[in-house]
Amino acid sequence: MRVLGTFAGGTGHFLPTLPYARQLRARGHQVRYACQQAMLPVVEAAGFPAVDTGGATLLPPDERRPLAPVDRAHEQRVVADFFIAQVGTERAARTSALIAQWRPDLVLRDEMDVGAGVAAEAAGIPSADVIVIAAGGFLDAERLRPPIEQLRVRHGLPRDPATPGLHGDLTLDPVPPGLRDPADSLPDTAIAVRPPILDDLVLRDPASPVRQHARRSLYLTLGTIFAQESGDLFLRVLAGLRELDVDVLVTVGRELDPAELGPQPGHIRVERFVPLPEALRGRDLVVSHAGSGTVVATLALGLPSLLLPMGADQPWTAERCRALGVSRVLDPLACSPTEVTNTVSALLDDSPEQHAALAIAQQTAELPTTADAAGLLEGLAR
Repeated sequence: MRVLGTFAGGTGHFLPTLPYARQLRARGHQVRYACQQAMLPVVEAAGFPAVDTGGATLLPPDERRPLAPVDRAHEQRVVADFFIAQVGTERAARTSALIAQWRPDLVLRDEMDVGAGVAAEAAGIPSADVIVIAAGGFLDAERLRPPIEQLRVRHGLPRDPATPGLHGDLTLDPVPPGLRDPADSLPDTAIAVRPPILDDLVLRDPASPVRQHARRSLYLTLGTIFAQESGDLFLRVLAGLRELDVDVLVTVGRELDPAELGPQPGHIRVERFVPLPEALRGRDLVVSHAGSGTVVATLALGLPSLLLPMGADQPWTAERCRALGVSRVLDPLACSPTEVTNTVSALLDDSPEQHAALAIAQQTAELPTTADAAGLLEGLAR
């Protein structure tokens, strides 16, 4: 069969769909992607052909922005006015043209690519979406309803007032149990599956919440998008980590030069990009922006975290992680190097967050696998 993979965003929207695309290709199916132009090289480097279907969402590579206060209402307006009304409109039109030309049997999209979902439904092709907003609560159904209805009517579909129209015929939910806000439930077509990173790494031994190594190790990331608008946050966090007897891997995103952070001591290694399974391998702790993909992988592996939420769905994710007792949260605008030093030290010292994260990892490992999900996708296409 032919599978069209689509996503409306950057790396954080692409990577959640990738394991299923790989599984389907390994089963003999033909898979190609449709995405914004800036992501074509990333998709092709992962081994898949890709077509430009518009909907640019990324900052120019050389742009740097100061850190801004978190504005939850603004972030939700951006989804309605930009991701749906603007990006969704362009992607629906261009994906419709691609579907008419290539005639896929299935569309596999990230949950934010509503335009591709509308195009698939209008063409009578089954579609599945992969959850990328892990904690829920961020996508306001009532705020999104008007632009989604306008998009549906434009493509000859009913307004569909019963549902917000965010999901397809099947929803894959590769999120650790408990992370999603119970007040924001998924449709009955949603299936909980194991985060694919567990296909690459072995779950840590629950009997050993702290690694018995001479030096601890942590991973620091502010994501592939928000790193460009993080102001001096990297510098403050690194100043706090310099004081610790801990090995640190830092990734700054493809658009930042590690040299922008200045010289670092020997125990701190700075890279543009490292695949997440490799970045997390052997770590004791993660310091991150509370991006969904990073948090899902962190919890799946039973690791505690220090979270610095800056925007998008990150405040909601950080809130859920704190409620679950798996993370501590600092204000990225105000946190000092000393606060970073003290918080990281506490999290590494046989903390309650370590034990809570390991308990969630044990539950996560029991979920259906990526291979099981691929079988469901085959059945949907049939």
